[in-house]
Amino acid sequence: MFLRSHRLLKARLNQQIYNMAGKKKSSKGKERPPEFDKLLKPAIAVALAMMAFQFFKGINSEVIRINVEDEMELREVFFGEGEDKNYAVLCHPETAKYPVSSVFLDASSDSSAPAEFRLLDCDHVLSNEKTVFERFKLDKKKRPTIFVSGRVGPPKQVPPKFLKTGTMLGKALKNLLIPKAEKIETTQDLRSKCLDKDVCALLLKGGKVSPNYVKDAISKLLVEFPKVAFGAIDTSVLYVKGIEAEFLPELSTGQPRFVVFQKVGDDDGSKKDSGRLKTSLATLPGHGVGYGQISNLIADVVQKKQEMQKVSALPTIKTRTKKLVEEEKAKRTRRADQKKRKDGGGSSTTGGAFETNDGSKEGRKAERDRRRAEHNKNNPNYKEKTPEEIAEIERKRRQRMEEDAAKWNMVPDDMPEEGEPVSDEDSYFDEGGDDYEYDMIDGEEEEEEEEEDVLDLD
Repeated sequence: MFLRSHRLLKARLNQQIYNMAGKKKSSKGKERPPEFDKLLKPAIAVALAMMAFQFFKGINSEVIRINVEDEMELREVFFGEGEDKNYAVLCHPETAKYPVSSVFLDASSDSSAPAEFRLLDCDHVLSNEKTVFERFKLDKKKRPTIFVSGRVGPPKQVPPKFLKTGTMLGKALKNLLIPKAEKIETTQDLRSKCLDKDVCALLLKGGKVSPNYVKDAISKLLVEFPKVAFGAIDTSVLYVKGIEAEFLPELSTGQPRFVVFQKVGDDDGSKKDSGRLKTSLATLPGHGVGYGQISNLIADVVQKKQEMQKVSALPTIKTRTKKLVEEEKAKRTRRADQKKRKDGGGSSTTGGAFETNDGSKEGRKAERDRRRAEHNKNNPNYKEKTPEEIAEIERKRRQRMEEDAAKWNMVPDDMPEEGEPVSDEDSYFDEGGDDYEYDMIDGEEEEEEEEEDVLDLD
């Protein structure tokens, strides 16, 4: 009995040891993945939730479609007439079988872009018998075709590189619609971004970075005058030829200057483009650039109360060099001299003497007066001649010139008078003159023939 119970106890212990060993061995091996059937139901649930989210998102962000039959609404969207808003428009036909661009919907639901989102059938034919694509030169092949319009101007297509995500489109719309001062670095930039506009305000910075009060003033002016183009140029590196030396004060490091351009039409008042750009300008006196001064100047130019100065030649952008700076200083000195002489105050140089003759009538006269005064000073006993003495000196001078001309007259004494024909007797050639000339020529030819008959025996 005792042996039997001992055997049973021993068997149980061995069974427990075997079970423990099996568990340790199984824990060291790789875990088996769950069966596919167990993952199928959660995956379906996630997909349905995402579809429901997109569906409700599309309902909440429904974009209004523009009525192509309403001409007033079209003009409001294209040119900003009426409510004066900016629009971001997606070209999407009413009969389109494909859905609205998700990039456009994401940007519209973001609500960060300062624009009203609309849908438009750009294949609609307008009153000028052109479609929207043809009228505003939109590239139909670049899809989705999105453009901005309204207060910023006629439709302008958004580049395709910004149409990858809704976030990128939103940033692009901000850059296109939020007003800012354009950076000008070349003559082409100055013409396209400033001079081609009806009114353009140009800030000539005295350094790479403008003071904070200037930045704040420009930000306020951009909102106050939305139809005025603004530009900025760093004149510490660049030079505006045709403007700085003629109309603006001299550059002072760190001090900004300001000028307003206004486009000028033809003299006959016609709006037809003559092919030549003409402009006029108004400037602020001195280097003082403040919000109040700039605002008043721009308002006077827009309302045509400001007296504008005509620009004879369009300004150009050059790299600021020592040569250009020296030319500018010479122009400023010359202009100051001319102004002082015009006012009757004489020359601006020391002692009132005109030291440099600029070639003008006044400059030459001033030079003669200076030399006359110097001569009189060096010759105190000199006495001014009377008009009769001056006339006598002139008569003697003319007589002396005629005598000198007669000495140099080489005409023979036996020449006939002027107007009479020359006879054969007056000829300087004898009758046989021609024959003699020909005989000489023939003789020379004979000598050449004799020289040719000699053989070179060497």
